[in-house]
Amino acid sequence: MEKFVLSNGLTVLVEPMPYLRSVSIGAWVKAGSMLEAPSENGLSHFMEHMAFKGTAKRSARQIAEEMDFIGGHLNAATSKLCTNYYAKVIDEDLPQAADILADIVCNPALDPGETDKERGVVLEEIAMVEDSPEDVVYDVLAEAVFGEQSLGQTILGPAEKLEKYTPDDLRMFRQRHYGPKNAVVALAGNVEIQRAKDLMEEKFGSWQGAAGEEFPEAVAIDQPRKLAREKDTEQVHLCVSYRSHEMGSPDVYPTAVLNNILGGGMSSRLFQRIREELGMAYTVYSGPSSYPHCGEFTIYAATSPKHAKTVLEQIDIEIKKLLEAGVTEKEFTMSKAQLKGSFILGLESAYNRMSALGHNQILLNKVISPEETIAAIEKVSMDDVADAARRILTGPKAYAVVGRKAEKYLQYMKA
Repeated sequence: MEKFVLSNGLTVLVEPMPYLRSVSIGAWVKAGSMLEAPSENGLSHFMEHMAFKGTAKRSARQIAEEMDFIGGHLNAATSKLCTNYYAKVIDEDLPQAADILADIVCNPALDPGETDKERGVVLEEIAMVEDSPEDVVYDVLAEAVFGEQSLGQTILGPAEKLEKYTPDDLRMFRQRHYGPKNAVVALAGNVEIQRAKDLMEEKFGSWQGAAGEEFPEAVAIDQPRKLAREKDTEQVHLCVSYRSHEMGSPDVYPTAVLNNILGGGMSSRLFQRIREELGMAYTVYSGPSSYPHCGEFTIYAATSPKHAKTVLEQIDIEIKKLLEAGVTEKEFTMSKAQLKGSFILGLESAYNRMSALGHNQILLNKVISPEETIAAIEKVSMDDVADAARRILTGPKAYAVVGRKAEKYLQYMKA
């Protein structure tokens, strides 16, 4: 892997994988819902959509047709922390893909007519999320954990705000966040280093713009809440959240081992007990999320109303057993093997390598090599996992529930 900086300050990372016939290229901009004021919630995601709706030299249709003509894949995603635009193509078509990607990232037209049309698309996406109770319960949980801080906002933003945003609002947002010193480009696949340097300078070298902003201080609120959202669903959707480590913490590795044991896979305790033994849920899992300055560890389950109380009780029981008796040697060994196996298998994908490079650089300002990651997993001890469990699972909890008569299930949630 090689890292270099273009003349305009844009950081570029390249991972040659000469045994492939494809290349994945992605551009990350540090612009997500955590960086939005309440009055601009949803603008990061709206801006992502508008990048595909035309530039100074391409219409929205031309963008789609040019990528389809080379048989490539072009897409984007917005998170709480950043926005990622990416393309996957065969190696010979990298110049065309880079040209399209640079065009949509650096030169979106933000045409008023296209803005109004795409506003309708985003409003439909918001409606689609509202029809997905699993997505809704996580939005409710964010509010319970972070309150009125920006991490408590949704990524898509509220419909009533999206209805009012104008091209000028988008331009003002871009002026604060979009620029080469607040972005990263990563490539992985069959590409030579020097070719990549020349191509990136050609396509992205003239880009100018904002230096970006620091993420705001964020912490879980002092008194985490139990929140409910009424929804006409067949199942009750439950989330329990604990406080966890911040982004970049070395605790990420013991926590990942702990997560695999508790609820991270089919052999995990929660899956085996609640789904396999009791048959009370189709979906039950756990997972950590890390942000600047803070993090959370969340357990999710979807179950029938008649089983909701029991499922919540079983979650508490499994956590109590883990804290009192610890993890077994078998669980510990298997969890580490799962982490290493999934990580190493992921290295065979150009897209995964590109994504890891860009994500780590834009958020951590460094690249974590595969060797470092494997060594860190290997280094985790059973005592480290026990310490992570005590640190996370004995702390304050927040709850969210979505479903019919959702409020009644709050009584079964122990603070």
